[in-house]
Amino acid sequence: MTNTPRKPQSLVVAFEGRKVATLATDADVGEAGDCLHAYQRELDYLIGSLRRLGVPSSDIEDVLHEVFLVMLKRWDDYDNERPLRPWLFGIAFRVSASQRRRGSRELYRDVADAEYTGQAPDEALANNEARQLLLRALATVPLERRAVLVMYEVDEVPIRDIAEQLEIPLFTAYSRLRKARKELNVALVRLKKGRSHDV
Repeated sequence: MTNTPRKPQSLVVAFEGRKVATLATDADVGEAGDCLHAYQRELDYLIGSLRRLGVPSSDIEDVLHEVFLVMLKRWDDYDNERPLRPWLFGIAFRVSASQRRRGSRELYRDVADAEYTGQAPDEALANNEARQLLLRALATVPLERRAVLVMYEVDEVPIRDIAEQLEIPLFTAYSRLRKARKELNVALVRLKKGRSHDV
């Protein structure tokens, strides 16, 4: 049997609007495959996180693409001894903040996707209204504090890990969490009062 030399593999990545092709070793392709597998496995988590961070549904796909590119670029920095989700949330937070700085608006005008949940129609409607109310209230909490609140309350990430992933001092993380909880409660009360006046 003759050993034929292997052709170099090409790894194609789109970055900043350009497709970049580089010759890659088998190790590079393997690492990119590991990154892609992790991204696919955590895609639902990322979509939910981006929605809670205020990214409109119409922008989710573009922001997810940017998250993947950053993830791929920083894959070597990831410590696989630590949980993946806080690391991903840190990337999603920075990408969504960057997107917002580029001029995107933080209004929730998206219509909830219709899906069968097995609930009675009036129960499903009430749950959807409660979810939309919570998302509108979350939208009033500034992004820096909302990120801490979502990571702690929804994703159940320990506050020390939040501080590390968002690269903020521990006491700042505690302060942001406390303030975000207050702001969320105030917004919920205000929105509920406004809704009761509409009825």
